[in-house]
Amino acid sequence: MPAPVLRIGNASGFYGDRFDALHEMLTDGPLDVLTGDYLAELTMLILGRDRLKNPYRGYARTFLAQLERALGLAVERGVTLVTNAGGLNPAGLAGRIGELADRLGVPARVAYVTGDDLLDDQRWGTDVLTANAYLGGGGIAACLRAGADVVVTGRVTDAALVTGPAAAHFGWGPGDLDALAGAVVAGHILECGTQATGGNYAFFGEHDVRRPGFPLAEIHPDGSAVITKHPGTGGVVDVSTVTAQLLYETAGARYLGPDVTARLDTVRLTPDGPDRVRVSGVRGEAPPASLKVGLTRPGGWRHEVAFVLTGLDIEAKARLVRDQLDGVLAARRPAAVRWTLARTDRADAPVQEEASALLRLVVRDHDPEVGRAVEAACVELALASYPGFHVATPPGKGTQYGVFEAAYVDAGAVTHTAVLADGRRVVIPPVPAPETAPAYGHAGVPDAGLPEPLPAGPTRRAPLGLVAGARSGDKGGSANVGVWVRDDDAWRWLAHELTVDRFRQLLPETADFAVERHVLPNLRALNFVVDGLLGEGVASQARFDPQAKAVGEWLRARHLEIPEVLL
Repeated sequence: MPAPVLRIGNASGFYGDRFDALHEMLTDGPLDVLTGDYLAELTMLILGRDRLKNPYRGYARTFLAQLERALGLAVERGVTLVTNAGGLNPAGLAGRIGELADRLGVPARVAYVTGDDLLDDQRWGTDVLTANAYLGGGGIAACLRAGADVVVTGRVTDAALVTGPAAAHFGWGPGDLDALAGAVVAGHILECGTQATGGNYAFFGEHDVRRPGFPLAEIHPDGSAVITKHPGTGGVVDVSTVTAQLLYETAGARYLGPDVTARLDTVRLTPDGPDRVRVSGVRGEAPPASLKVGLTRPGGWRHEVAFVLTGLDIEAKARLVRDQLDGVLAARRPAAVRWTLARTDRADAPVQEEASALLRLVVRDHDPEVGRAVEAACVELALASYPGFHVATPPGKGTQYGVFEAAYVDAGAVTHTAVLADGRRVVIPPVPAPETAPAYGHAGVPDAGLPEPLPAGPTRRAPLGLVAGARSGDKGGSANVGVWVRDDDAWRWLAHELTVDRFRQLLPETADFAVERHVLPNLRALNFVVDGLLGEGVASQARFDPQAKAVGEWLRARHLEIPEVLL
């Protein structure tokens, strides 16, 4: 019989996360499985460029370095390592780990999962740099059932790092939808590391979050879980920190994936003691019949000049610069031109930087010479423009940028394969999907009934963030903004006050984009999805905050009439 609880920890939320976390998680307390998430849309582009330079690369090299002092410890303590650090070359990373194990004298059985790389598929065209399907946890489960100590994957869903080990441990099959959905939710909470334990937390001033510990989940046979952290580590785990991460980079109430569709509107979070939150009630539905494929392509060259405008007549100074460069831009005809004026200045400032605003010019084109010509024209204005002329950084060579695109393929067209530690290859069949299964792009459900409105009473104009938390992020070119409150009265107000129209009013930059609102009453939360705010994805650097990381904090800083009873 399997152990009644499977303890799964996480030691990485992105490529470049805390280097010592792997060792810390192995030494700070007991675990059965330790995961590491290294992949994101931008990471795939980075690894794609890495692979162009060296075809034997394409994986997260920091993971290999982390194993130098962690591999022996993991094997000694019986902790299985599961990571997507394989990126574009899981076989290559698995081979390097095997070499490391031999050099260290550690008897580690290393397996890997492949089949996600669809770069050779002709349908994408010739300019695609990476094309990877998001696989589920089936390959990971097969490797673990065969006794692997380390499992390396390429592009799997972030939650697959948890669903795979849980399915292997408890013997779940494709029909155990509720259990799998619970594991998906637990995996989503763990995947970004310390964002579940107080990192990037809206109410950070309430806790000591200077060095939050990494999270772990105690998974139960029914798929329910307790989110916690090792005793004595920093940060905090409470319903609010878990809610924040649960809302991160999601859309509608249906959270679609290759293993199962998890219904986020059924999730219940309850306190379970200090630094412990129970996740229960999650319902699962059949997964879609297709798999999502992430495509990255070279986008061209991006050149940016930031003019510093100081003191008086900021608007007039900005107009002068634009007038002076209109002729150059018309002659060179870049593919895209974007001007933004950030009024960071304030009157009668005692510090020069506080008296200054930034006028940014961003030029994009497939030909780098176009941007260089525009930058040269900017330099020529140095003695011939507004008083106090200078720029934030000297003009450079420009930067290459990429674009991200999501495509979809039939799950049966992808050969999801587990390569076991002894070299045997096991093909993982796709999960059967009935005709009623949801499709990507159609993940919503009818909104649950709203609570009774808060009775009318006196209000005060104040920042939304005094009563609501928020966390925002990116999904391709879309941004999501999850907003939650921590008591029922605040929920009665928020659910009726923060409509799509009010959201657009508070964040005017969203006015030209489609905005959806999803209601999650169990979490006392609203999730807004702004389609197209991020252009062609984070790598395209379409706006000042290219991953929408701070859009939620911008929303919290906006003022509106709030009932005094809530303040």
